[in-house]
Amino acid sequence: MNTYNASIKPTAYILPVKEEFPLKNKLKTSLFSLFSIILLFSLAACKDNGEEKKETVKPVRVAEVTRSIFYAPQYAAIEKGFFKEEGLDIDLQTTWGGDKTMTALLSGGADIALVGSETSIYVHGQESRDPVINFAQLTQTDGTFLVSRKPIDNFNWDMLKDSTFLGQRKGGMPQMVGEFVLKKHDIDPKSDLNLVQNIDFANIASAFSSGTGEFVQLFEPQASMFEKEGKGYIVASFGQESGHVPYTTFMAKQSYIKDNQDTVEKFTRAIYKAQQWVQETDSKEVADVISPYFEDTDASIIAMAVERYKAQESFALDPILDQAEWANLQDIMKEAGELDSFIDHQTLVDTSFAKEVSK
Repeated sequence: MNTYNASIKPTAYILPVKEEFPLKNKLKTSLFSLFSIILLFSLAACKDNGEEKKETVKPVRVAEVTRSIFYAPQYAAIEKGFFKEEGLDIDLQTTWGGDKTMTALLSGGADIALVGSETSIYVHGQESRDPVINFAQLTQTDGTFLVSRKPIDNFNWDMLKDSTFLGQRKGGMPQMVGEFVLKKHDIDPKSDLNLVQNIDFANIASAFSSGTGEFVQLFEPQASMFEKEGKGYIVASFGQESGHVPYTTFMAKQSYIKDNQDTVEKFTRAIYKAQQWVQETDSKEVADVISPYFEDTDASIIAMAVERYKAQESFALDPILDQAEWANLQDIMKEAGELDSFIDHQTLVDTSFAKEVSK
């Protein structure tokens, strides 16, 4: 009796337990499935958001006419993340010369060019169907310095007479400004000195270093490097002599600006942020930030060059290319014999983006 009752109790007790496990398993399975679905949707949403963010990053190919500390705000805009903040990914290439830079822009090898504004006038003179438009100014004075082979305590521009002077490429802003300044000091570049301007832009510094010429027109950091190495001595600034001029400007084909207005505005805003940052920041800190672009140049030289450019207001404080600067540019071009007729400001300059971001 006891054995029977004992065997019945476990059986009666076990039956509900067998019924309970399938229910729990079903519930666990349902919850797991639900959790999996939620997780998959979450991952998909994250992926979609990631892809959406990735898609909003706009690549922009920029061709700069040369690599110079003169363009410090551009490098600062990249290194400080100002372009990145605007959703732009900058692909920077150095094209070494105005003709090569403009070729890259016109052929579609670059979206935006950083080059002298005179190049847009040359393209306009060829009656291009897709003119090149200046939309953001980076520098507002000439960026070259007059370097003498020997130290001169009391420099006078008359000292250039009867000398051999290594100028820049004919028709380019450095050369035109150089001639403009010489004439300002009653020196005829064609008859009062031996003007050498058949040396390729990238080789002018090395030509002077090897012994050619008594004076040379150089950008930074070459000018300060020569001074430190005892190869030359800065005796004057063409930027201080020439006044404000749209020396280097960001420009693009009219069709690109029309199809990418949002991108152009973001680009200009990043440049404006960089212009303000460079102006408000100690030159040594600016030098530290842009040093990756000048790996072979001593940090003290970079800082010295930045300070020189800031002192003579070479870095534009905003990206607006105004009418007075445009007129000064054409006066210089006309004096150099490179301009047949004046071109209205609004024909090749669009200040709408610069004015919008500078508000």
